Amino acid sequence: MKKASWILFLIVFLGSCKSEFEGVRQSGDPERIYKKAEEYYDLEEYYKAQSLFELAIPAYRGKELAETLFYKYAYTFYYTGEYILASHYFKNFANTFYNSPKREEMDFMSSYSLYKLSPNYKLDQSYTDKAIEGFQVFVNTYPNSERIEEINGLIDEMRDKQEKKSYEQAYLYYNIGQFQAAVVAFDNFLKDYPGSEMSEEARFLKLKSSFIISENSIYEKQEERYDKTLKYYTDFMKKHPESKWLNEARDIYENSIKELKKFGRV
Repeated sequence: MKKASWILFLIVFLGSCKSEFEGVRQSGDPERIYKKAEEYYDLEEYYKAQSLFELAIPAYRGKELAETLFYKYAYTFYYTGEYILASHYFKNFANTFYNSPKREEMDFMSSYSLYKLSPNYKLDQSYTDKAIEGFQVFVNTYPNSERIEEINGLIDEMRDKQEKKSYEQAYLYYNIGQFQAAVVAFDNFLKDYPGSEMSEEARFLKLKSSFIISENSIYEKQEERYDKTLKYYTDFMKKHPESKWLNEARDIYENSIKELKKFGRV
């Protein structure tokens, strides 16, 4: 009996809560709506706050309160994990309230929301690219910001992810025997990340891929391709004279020279 009474009480209580929210939402009273929105916001009931802020904002457009309402409205998307919309509304705030003391914060949060969308390096890095671009604009816009050090750390973290993604893509081409694509991908990787810890292996696999391409080319293209392999070998030896792949690299060099002798080359 007690259990049934408790369930009935809970149903009535939840129903009254819903009725209160709906009553405010449908009231058409902007002041009542925004005050209840702020109450829900403070209670961290962000979906309800978001719904009410959305109704209140048009009524206060152009008024002093608009900035506060829009500020909290933008954050409701962030706190509910809707980062694409959060980024949009943070940026919208910064563009709308251009002279606001909160503008710097909103510009930062717009890019930080995109950072939150940056996935594992194995996945598409479009949001990573957008977040880095946004942070770079922020640094240029607010060069004296206290957030610069944090931003530099976030950019480094995302660039590490991009670097790993770029290398893994090149290695995948090599691993599945797409050697021409591997040479191009390793070359792009080395141009984009010249100081990478993986640059030695990337140069070696680029050299090895080029040699395999040369070996499997038709006679008319072999001379040109072995020449290219020797060029990659020279670059590899210059950059990594004590490489752990030194013996294998020299084998590639000697075999390439041997093949070029067939073309009257000494």
